[in-house]
Amino acid sequence: MATFLRMPGVSADSDEAALENWLVAAGASVKKGEAVAAVETEKAVVDIVAELDGVVHTLLADVGDMVPVGDPIAIVLAVGEDPSAAAELAAQLSGTPASAEVVPSAPAATAASASVAEDEAAPVNPDPVSAEAAQDDASTGSTADASCATGSTGRSCDPGPKGGRIFASPLARRLAKEYGLSIEDLDGTGPNGRIVRDDVERARASATTPAAAAPAPQPAAAQSAPTPAADIDLPEGGEATPHSKLRRLIANRLQTSKRDAPHFYLEATLRVDELLALRTQLNEASEIRISVNDLFVKAAALALRDVPELNVIWTPDAVVSFATQDVAVAVASERGLVTPVIANAGALSIGALAAKVKDAVARANEGRLQQSELQGGAISVTNLGMFGVDAFSAIINPPHSAILAVGAARKVPVVLDDDTLGVGTVVTVTLSVDHRPVDGIIAARWLARLRELIEKPLGLLI
Repeated sequence: MATFLRMPGVSADSDEAALENWLVAAGASVKKGEAVAAVETEKAVVDIVAELDGVVHTLLADVGDMVPVGDPIAIVLAVGEDPSAAAELAAQLSGTPASAEVVPSAPAATAASASVAEDEAAPVNPDPVSAEAAQDDASTGSTADASCATGSTGRSCDPGPKGGRIFASPLARRLAKEYGLSIEDLDGTGPNGRIVRDDVERARASATTPAAAAPAPQPAAAQSAPTPAADIDLPEGGEATPHSKLRRLIANRLQTSKRDAPHFYLEATLRVDELLALRTQLNEASEIRISVNDLFVKAAALALRDVPELNVIWTPDAVVSFATQDVAVAVASERGLVTPVIANAGALSIGALAAKVKDAVARANEGRLQQSELQGGAISVTNLGMFGVDAFSAIINPPHSAILAVGAARKVPVVLDDDTLGVGTVVTVTLSVDHRPVDGIIAARWLARLRELIEKPLGLLI
């Protein structure tokens, strides 16, 4: 029987994902388990696979759309099934009779759908009314016809008679209020007649009366919202680059972390002369090149083993602890910042750990990380030492409770064991900690154990 292919829950802490690409066209036959689409989360690009053998009849989402988890993105017919079954499913979305024509869509994105993607991805704080409207629109659909419900016809959708609930994105509502426009007077060109940012901008540009053009008074929250790029006076030679979906998601994620997680910071300067000597010996005996960062990841994992009180995360109802020492590694991939998790890093040999990190970095640059590799653990390690950065403080990657920032190795005057002055190599590390699940004394104990493992690195081999 005909079924919806729905947006899966690809991330534990996100209720939507961006449709990155269609891997099949409407009318294509697919096998169960075959990848049919790629979606982009704040961490990676993940494939959506067919749940049964059949034919992809209708594509319900366009490339670039932000799709709530659980929403349909395609209609799939069973092998040999009558295409009329697709009309019955489409009617559930649009509210039209099942006899309405269902036009298989093409995967090309339209301007309207791209605008919807930007509106939905924008990290704004909508008022309760707009948030409710957005949620209702995603869950109940509207009264547009079946082909309009696909969002891929390239034409404006009739929003239906005025007077009922107005479907508009949170960003469109905010901009309309900022520009002094009545949202009820606007015609929506998004899917199902939804009012999107372009509709507001178009209405503003065509407004001729001072009352329509003048921004209305707005609350402080709206005044602090980012100014649209179109309103910024660019300097000569300057350029405004629209935010990518991944950039918006990263920004929203880190903004949430900094706002919700009360950070505190501990800094320590560690002697690494013995660590560097050990690394040289390991690289002489190993086929896998071991980096200083690999050794810090290993030390972080073993410190979690010895101070398990830091191996926790905060949730609204409880503090969750972990039995294994999973450590995330920050990777500045070509697609953006991602943090693949090295599972059970404390139990891995240094060579095995280095191989896993190298593989994760390579696949991050290719966009081939699986979502499962980006989840778990309580701590991340980030390193800017290769750029000569002596020390820095990092923002915690939610839902983790800590992140270790590693600076550059540098030679400095040091007091030797015999109280004479000499030259030693040091690295400054900064531990950012979420104070909700972790107290300062716990973080200090963890950092002290990290120092022991780095300054006496034979402990990394035991």
